[in-house]
Formats: sequence, C-alpha cells, structure tokens
Amino acid sequence: MIWHIFFQPFIEYGFMRRALVVCLALSVSTTMLGVFLLLRRMSLMGDALSHAILPGVAVGYLVSGMSLLAMSLGGFIAGIVVALVAGLVSRRTPLKEDASFAGLYLGSLALGVTLVSLRGSNVDLLHLLFGSILAVDNDAALFVAGVCGLTLMLLALFYRGLVTEAFDTAWLQVNSRRLPALLHGLFLALLVLNLVAGFQVLGTLMAVGLMMLPAVAARCWMHTLPGLLLMAGVSGVFCAWLGLSLSWAASLPAGPSIVLTASAWFFISVLCGSRSRLRALF
Repeated sequence: MIWHIFFQPFIEYGFMRRALVVCLALSVSTTMLGVFLLLRRMSLMGDALSHAILPGVAVGYLVSGMSLLAMSLGGFIAGIVVALVAGLVSRRTPLKEDASFAGLYLGSLALGVTLVSLRGSNVDLLHLLFGSILAVDNDAALFVAGVCGLTLMLLALFYRGLVTEAFDTAWLQVNSRRLPALLHGLFLALLVLNLVAGFQVLGTLMAVGLMMLPAVAARCWMHTLPGLLLMAGVSGVFCAWLGLSLSWAASLPAGPSIVLTASAWFFISVLCGSRSRLRALF
C-alpha cells in the first residue's frame, strides 16, 4: 500500500516525476526566502508580491498566449515595479512598506483577473491562479530548476549580508549607506523571480503557500538560523512529496494538496513544537 501511494506513481509516470522534481527544487529555494521574510517580519509580503505579478503574467498571456518566456518576463517586471513603487510610497508618505504593498497588490490582482478575462477562458484564468503542476513540460522544469539554482547560489554568496540586514540594518548603514538598499533590492528580486517560477507550478495564489508554511512551522522547532533554514527546506521537500502522493491516491488537485499538507504540518508544529507554548495546554 505504501509503495503504491508514495513511490510507484513517480516510477511509472514521467509527468509525475517532472512534477516531483519541480516541486522539490521549488520547495528548497522558496523556503529559504520564506525564512528571511519571517526574520524581517514581512511574512505577508510574499503573498502581496504573488498577487502583484498577475498583471504582468496576464499581459504576457494576451501578447503571446501560453508562452512561458512572455508570461515569466511580464510577471517579473510587474513584481519589480510593484516592489519599487511600494518602497517609494513608504519613503515619501506616512505609510509603512507593508501598508503600501497591501494597497498595491489588491489592485494588481483585480487588474490581472480583468486582463485575462478579456481574451482568455475560465480554464486559462484557473491555470494562472492555481497552476497546473501535472502539466509542467520540460521547458518549465528547466526554468524552475535554473531559478532555484541561481537563488541558492546568491543566498550562499550574500548570506552574511542578508542575515545582518535582517537583524541590524542600522549597523550596515553605518558602514555603508548603499549596501542595505542593494541587499534589500537583491532579496526582493529573488523573491519575485521565485514567485514567477512558482506560478507555473502552483499558480499565483498558491505559490506563496510552499514558501511560508514550512518556514513558519520550522520556527516552532528550531532555535538557530542554520537549523531553521535546514528544517524549513526539509519540511518543504517532505510536504511537496507527500502532497503530490496524496493527490494521486485520492484524485485531488495537486497544488492545493501540497499546500494543505504544508498547512497540516504548520498546525502540528504550532501545537507540538519545542518552542511552542501551546504544548503546555495538553
């Protein structure tokens, strides 16, 4: 029984192997970014940016149809524009960055849905919003793998700077005025790039689930940053594999199954985690 549910689909079917490889790669890189979002107390920014890329994806769709390059490029440009405008609004107005993101992403989501509805069908809209992980082709798989590899490499190269910027921006500003802005810009660019890669797999609405839920769950167990990064990555990989397996066994949508699995792990961690005070209630 265990073999037929958790191993056999990935051995017998090529589309299931592609889906698994893409999910595993995406879960490793996005959970790393999720940890840094958690440390910066910007957990909802990932959700805002995942919605913000939709107008760019929609424009790419209107111009070139279901072209991976056009939709990815449009989504990346839209995400970067929203991030830059939100930063400008937070610097020039009394609003904080999270408030400006909230104001921008709601309009972006509505604009994206409207643009897709002008020419596409309900099936196309559902594909963009919720993804189609089992229909991922080789080009999309290579794109996701490339984005994940680039993300891990840059996180390794700028690890100390990103950690310092997350915990003590003032110290960095004393040593270099431009360095905090450069690191913040690099982080936002990686965040948008991973969300663009994720929309091919989980859609613009679900991509942030695999990014944040394993990271938040790991926070309930780990006391150190390396341990937090390691557990978040392992949790993301496990949830992706388990969610795909359960979706195959129960004939459920793959993307929501993965996010629901990650949600279940989050609730288990909140209730039973070594750092959770809720353990004392049981």
